[in-house]
Amino acid sequence: MHELGLVNYVVKEVSKVAEENNVSRIKSVTLEFGEVSGIVTSYLYDYWNWYTKKYPVFEGSELKCEEIPAVTWCDDCKITYSTVAYGKTCPRCGSGRTWLLRGNEMRIKQVEVFEDGGEGSGELDAKGEYRP
Repeated sequence: MHELGLVNYVVKEVSKVAEENNVSRIKSVTLEFGEVSGIVTSYLYDYWNWYTKKYPVFEGSELKCEEIPAVTWCDDCKITYSTVAYGKTCPRCGSGRTWLLRGNEMRIKQVEVFEDGGEGSGELDAKGEYRP
């Protein structure tokens, strides 16, 4: 159920950046999240479609999701490997002295916006700066 909280956070953050940059309509928002983050994509889409109706700036906007593969590091043999395939045990040396390198994170990767009048588009980058 944390997907609703994520959608709430993303909508509020993107709304703030859109307002600061005088953006009147969002075309799409792309999220990146880790393979082992526990995020259920279908819930994100459902909550996005329901929640964004409350905000005119998001009218007709699209949510895009990209998955970041989970990768684990082994302290003993100094390799990385697929977390999902092998879990916490290194497939090379059998060590349990491992830690998740990436695959549990979530971030707003890209926001695409309509330019005034609805024609054309641009992007808000990670710093909230507009690029046509």
